[in-house]
Amino acid sequence: MTETVTLTFDDLKGRIQRIFEMAGVRRETAAAVARVIASGERDACKSHGVYRIEGCLRVLAAGKVVLDAVPQVHDAGTSAIEVDAGGGFANVAFEDACDALVARTRETGLAALVIRDCLHFSALWYEVEILAGHGLASLSMCPSYATVAPSGGQTPLLGTNPFAFGWPRAGAFPYVFDFATSVAARGEIELHRRAGTPIPEGWAVDKQGQPTTDPQAALDGAMLPFGGHKGSAISTMIELLSGAMLGEFMSREALDFTGTTALLPRHGALILAMDPSVFARRSGRDPIAEGERLIEAIAGQGARLPSQRRFAARAMAMADGIALTPDEFERLERFEALGLDALSG
Repeated sequence: MTETVTLTFDDLKGRIQRIFEMAGVRRETAAAVARVIASGERDACKSHGVYRIEGCLRVLAAGKVVLDAVPQVHDAGTSAIEVDAGGGFANVAFEDACDALVARTRETGLAALVIRDCLHFSALWYEVEILAGHGLASLSMCPSYATVAPSGGQTPLLGTNPFAFGWPRAGAFPYVFDFATSVAARGEIELHRRAGTPIPEGWAVDKQGQPTTDPQAALDGAMLPFGGHKGSAISTMIELLSGAMLGEFMSREALDFTGTTALLPRHGALILAMDPSVFARRSGRDPIAEGERLIEAIAGQGARLPSQRRFAARAMAMADGIALTPDEFERLERFEALGLDALSG
């Protein structure tokens, strides 16, 4: 097979859902996981698309995720709503608590969702886009595994610690950015390793703390934060807000708990949601219109907006289908046919 294979979004989502259901995952959870993986592939986010199926299956095979976990929402009427994922995937926990978060945010202007004891493997833009669709601005963050050395150090202590922001726009895709606070996501280095290609300079150091372009040496050594001390400080903030403040694992603890970076980390996550209309109520101004003027001015200078390429890829995929490489399609078919047994093949 030399040509790409094209699938519709619904077809790809359904296939992924069946893979997880066949592996014993609760139907509602399998559907939530499939939605986010298919969305990543649709948007040409290869490091968060079908590539993630194997990682999810490996954590299932290792018994490190609760297959039938049913998220439990705890709402005490305060600004912080909690949802206990029960050792399951974060995706379904977010979906189950989303309506409560939106309602509290519209009521008070600012609310938080604390996701406890979860496995969060997916891109954070998925969550903030959903909230932007409800007219809310939001921030999403979580720790990961200690694979990143702080600025000036060489020993992994911080996680890749992703951070996302979403802002609603009228009649357009929302303004969204989502990035790891490491120079690159760990999945990007893994993709270079699989392809046998070097990583760019400045992404990582080896075990001796020396700069390296060898993806395997980078995975064995330490990744680096973006922007030197600035990225290191932001990554530390995420450790504190989505780890220490929640009473959940920080990246060092998550690694100690699992004992390997080969499986998905188990930790907590934090989502902060804000209703612009509540914050601007007494100003007499329309916050969405004000924001739009800024966004249009940025684009008017020829600058590329964050997620612009992703949204373009989405529009193309929804019109023409999602193109999988021969290797990706063969792996998808193998997982469909063999389930967890495909991991040993």
